[in-house]
Amino acid sequence: MELKALVGSGDKIGRLILPFLVIGLAANIWRPSLFDVGGPGAVLRAVSIIMLIPGVIIWIWSAMLVVIIVPRKGLITNGPYALVKHPLYTGVALLVLPWTGFLFNTWLGALLGIALYCGSRIFAPEEEEALARSFGASWDEYCGNVKIPWL
Repeated sequence: MELKALVGSGDKIGRLILPFLVIGLAANIWRPSLFDVGGPGAVLRAVSIIMLIPGVIIWIWSAMLVVIIVPRKGLITNGPYALVKHPLYTGVALLVLPWTGFLFNTWLGALLGIALYCGSRIFAPEEEEALARSFGASWDEYCGNVKIPWL
């Protein structure tokens, strides 16, 4: 099994967001007040935990499906993949990074989540073209059935 099949576009997305991560962490350490979310207060803490729990579950579930099904050269169409085409990227970008950041009293997680989401949108077409070549009609059927294809 080729590692590239498991990683998808993750390596390209990682290289794209790495500067945001390094600069963001340096700026957050240098001037934490610029990223301060004000506490977080009890409400933001509760909302962050509520959002983070499904985000972590989606991430773990999606990663497990990749590790189990991709080595068998299968197309993942169930679980979180039935909802969105790229639940690993989307879940981490929208549910894990921002809300983890808020728990640590920083906007940095939200900024990194935006960068990750944008990176995933930039590289998703290339990844989807490769999936279309590999799976043909099964990929087309999956695309027609996925609930939120644009997310």
